[in-house]
Amino acid sequence: MDYKLIDSGNGEKLERFGKYTLARPCSQAIWPKSKEKQSAWDQADASFNRKQGLNWTGRDRLPKEWTIAINGIQMKVSTTDFGHIGIFPETISLWQMIQEKIQEAQTKSKKPFQFLNLFAYSGGATMAAAQAGAHCCHVDASKGMVQWARDNAQLNQLDSHPIRWIVDDVNKFLTREIRRGRQYDGILLDPPSFGRGRSGELYKIEYALVETLENVKQVFNSERGFVLLTSHTPGFTPTVLSNLLKKTFLFGNISQGEMLLLGNELNSLTIPSGTWSCIA
Repeated sequence: MDYKLIDSGNGEKLERFGKYTLARPCSQAIWPKSKEKQSAWDQADASFNRKQGLNWTGRDRLPKEWTIAINGIQMKVSTTDFGHIGIFPETISLWQMIQEKIQEAQTKSKKPFQFLNLFAYSGGATMAAAQAGAHCCHVDASKGMVQWARDNAQLNQLDSHPIRWIVDDVNKFLTREIRRGRQYDGILLDPPSFGRGRSGELYKIEYALVETLENVKQVFNSERGFVLLTSHTPGFTPTVLSNLLKKTFLFGNISQGEMLLLGNELNSLTIPSGTWSCIA
């Protein structure tokens, strides 16, 4: 796998993406950095900070974009002005969960599994679902991110796979799907703490998420599927997400947990980086 968490501490994380090592902010990493890995920090290819605005150091030493492989999925990586690079590694274990659930459902029925990815970003979960054989619908309000996801589909030779690419506000999209009577077997939603839709619609998670889940409920085929809710919003613990799913769906088995950046070396600590809950 072309990703590795090398070290963290003092409000930063040091990660390798393919050939390149990046240092970026990490508010959870309040512990000290590993003294043994100081040279790795010193040799980072580029770093990002928010100390005086949004600033990259060493960005000119990186290619405009490059490709990494994550569990058999090719992903385009590129530095953005906000410090993101096109992948959230803490979600990788959820891609595997999605694939397993799709494969299990498809062993019980020959009917194609319908997967809906909301607030879908660059499409890692869409690629995972498509590789597992699902027919996919990928929805994001950012035209640029949807194009990024389409680039990833091409990298994975999935550009001719049944994937609908939708640039729209999620709640507006769901309202149309409800009217059309369309159903989905598996649904992933990763709502932002704060965002804007395609036409500038304001989305604040503490007010909009309940409406989104009610809409999701109406397009969800509960007979063979799952709803997976994830969050990077502070205070939205696994229990909060589970309670939201319980209040919305009133049935099913709930699982929950943290999204983690996994340390895999001596003195490389695991970093909690979000939460998830799933009802199936």
